[in-house]
Amino acid sequence: MNFELKSLGLVGAGTEKCDALLVLVTQTFKAGKDDLSQLVAAAIKSGDLETKPGKVLSLYKPVQANATRVVLVGAGEGSARDVRAAMMAATPLVKSALFKKVMVCFAQPAREEAVRAAMLAIADATYVYTLTKSKPEGRTLQKAIIATTNVAEVQSLFQRTAATIQGVEVAKEWANRPANHATPTHLAQAAQELAKLTKIRCEVLGPKEVAKLGMGSFMAVAQGSDEPLRFIVLHYDGAAKAKAPTVLVGKGITFDSGGISIKPAPEMDEMKFDMSGAASVLGVFRALSVLKPSINVVGLIPACENLLSGRAVKPGDVVKSMSGQTIEILNTDAEGRLVLCDALTYAERFKPSAAIDVATLTGACMIALGGVRSGLFASDEALGKALAVAGDAAQDLCWRMPLDEEYAEGLKTNFADVANVAGRAGGAVTAAKFLQRFASKFPWAHLDIAGTAWKSGVQKGATGRPVGLLVEFLLARAENK
Repeated sequence: MNFELKSLGLVGAGTEKCDALLVLVTQTFKAGKDDLSQLVAAAIKSGDLETKPGKVLSLYKPVQANATRVVLVGAGEGSARDVRAAMMAATPLVKSALFKKVMVCFAQPAREEAVRAAMLAIADATYVYTLTKSKPEGRTLQKAIIATTNVAEVQSLFQRTAATIQGVEVAKEWANRPANHATPTHLAQAAQELAKLTKIRCEVLGPKEVAKLGMGSFMAVAQGSDEPLRFIVLHYDGAAKAKAPTVLVGKGITFDSGGISIKPAPEMDEMKFDMSGAASVLGVFRALSVLKPSINVVGLIPACENLLSGRAVKPGDVVKSMSGQTIEILNTDAEGRLVLCDALTYAERFKPSAAIDVATLTGACMIALGGVRSGLFASDEALGKALAVAGDAAQDLCWRMPLDEEYAEGLKTNFADVANVAGRAGGAVTAAKFLQRFASKFPWAHLDIAGTAWKSGVQKGATGRPVGLLVEFLLARAENK
């Protein structure tokens, strides 16, 4: 998706040749003397256009503009929320296969948050998955121009958002792929392709190397599948070697049947999305290669399938993690935490300034927060606050969840150091408490994206979250050092 930022108001936008022109009109709109402004004013006066968010008026080749189609759309107060609502209403009207160039013009100077919202909305609305279609019809839109009169004020945010969208679309692409087109080996190859970009390195460990490291918990999940596991280590080297890196850990279960604790058949196909955490790490590294911030970042992806076979781990089995702690696996469908715990132990070798794991971890978090906010858990107050602030700024929201020690009581067992599940109550929290046991040597946070990583139903597909949140967080860290 190609974006361009232009210093244009309605006067210039009216003369710009394009397939579609979206004019965002706020409540404070004041008409100038140009033809397009007068058209907007007349539409408001007649009642054909309202400035309430999402109210639209579509026009075909009006004489006041040099565009094939002009869509006037109410943008309320011009906030991110109002602009997002406006774009959601307007973009279906410009998704013609013939439209290759679209301009989004702010009738008044745009806020930074509004520019971001407009860019995210048009990218999301025009994204098309094509990999496994015999006659693919991909995105026809080649360029989206963002027009506003205060370019200098929004230039930096525009560039940041454009790069973030590249990362989001990498995450969408890999999460959307069927499991037979996104095996652990395929994920490793995707990471190796990223290593061809500026400042990125990649190392891929296979079963022998993982066994030598003693990752018994990770290996237990993988043993039920014929697909070999992969442990992917990505490095973005943007600062001096002496600078402690931030570590991102992405859950890479490329298909989750639940194992012996098998999932119900309905919607099991959506378990291809269980590697959305891994996909988001790939997406973040794509964005970093464009933005080139002065920070060191390590990405860890434990990738495997969770299937059932004669070799699969059984409920009641006890395994030994890389940390030396033993785990009683009471439910094989609570496998994400089993691969993440070994990855968190591996992270210790980097002496990170912080480690954040990202995972479609629990249905309980989906019940708690739905598809609006990701669940945020943090052992470090400053880290938790920084992630929450980044989520707000990126319009990729999260919500802080508790980590009271009492929640860990249910993880006690007579047969190992810890069980991998507690009771149903507080399931998202007890899962986080399990992970916290393996992250005591550095500031740690956990993002449960089970409710936000993909959409079901007619809109079924990956969202690319939380790439935006993580990119914003890393850029803020780079700027504050």
